[in-house]
Amino acid sequence: MAMMKMKIYGYRLRALLSTSLSSSPFHSVPSRTFSSSSFENVGFIGLGNMGSRMANNLLKAGYKMTVHDVNCNVMKKYSDMGVSTKQTPSEVAEASDVVITMLPSSSHVLNVYNGPDGLLQGGDLLTPQLFIDSSTIDPQTSRKLAVSVSNCILKEKKDNWENPVMLDAPVSGGVVAAEAGSLTFMVGGSEDVYLAAKSLLLSMGKNAIFCGGPGNGSVAKICNNLAMAISMLGLSEALALGQSLGITASTLTKIFNSSSARCWSSDSYNPVPGVMQGVPSSRNYSGGFASKLMAKDLNLAAASAEEVGQRCPLTFLAQDIRHRLL
Repeated sequence: MAMMKMKIYGYRLRALLSTSLSSSPFHSVPSRTFSSSSFENVGFIGLGNMGSRMANNLLKAGYKMTVHDVNCNVMKKYSDMGVSTKQTPSEVAEASDVVITMLPSSSHVLNVYNGPDGLLQGGDLLTPQLFIDSSTIDPQTSRKLAVSVSNCILKEKKDNWENPVMLDAPVSGGVVAAEAGSLTFMVGGSEDVYLAAKSLLLSMGKNAIFCGGPGNGSVAKICNNLAMAISMLGLSEALALGQSLGITASTLTKIFNSSSARCWSSDSYNPVPGVMQGVPSSRNYSGGFASKLMAKDLNLAAASAEEVGQRCPLTFLAQDIRHRLL
């Protein structure tokens, strides 16, 4: 039964992409016509813990920015810095060649794109040639938005492109990496477009990895965060047990990091206060990846697993633990 569901899902997805993207630029336009030099004006929507740091790195790289956030205090901060601020996403789109979104959930992304005064509310004619969503959302939403964007037309042809395009490009690394400009981008969409956008992405990160077609960046992000959530729970349990049995967390961490238990949670984001400097646990857990966001990501992983009939027992166990901790 599970295999049958997976086959049906695969057939439906291939049909959706083949019919909806047949007139889009994903497959028909050579990469030589799409230049990153046209990305002069960058719009950024979502200036929270991650987005603000990403936008700041774009400013440092010399991009002309137009920004929007629902937080008026954040908007004032950027206005005081001399950055152009807009009251709606549609106004950001009008002023931008490329628009980047960094938002908390699928519902927020859908509202910014399709809601009143959203990015796509200019009808079929759009100003930006590229949309990049760096939010962590479900792959199905990413794929639907990619189709919606590609079905629009540019108000003004740029590099022989008639249609705007979208990349899903969620990130890994957390607030610390966003601050340092060392994020890893997982990118889904057209490879030609990915190559053109790579220099823009590397202004905010140190890695940009192409993952395949539309939605595959979101798939990679969900799977990455799933593995991290499970490993963090295991590491925390081991450290708690070790301390209860008389060994310090710092000593146990040294052992983990020089042996088979080493992982990102142990050597870069240790959860025990005082073991590692510059991480949330040493700042009273402030400024890090919020537990409610990890719970959201586990919900996405669990829902995706159920949709394709994949058994993922550790996913559902981690999901249950996270929800009980909130």
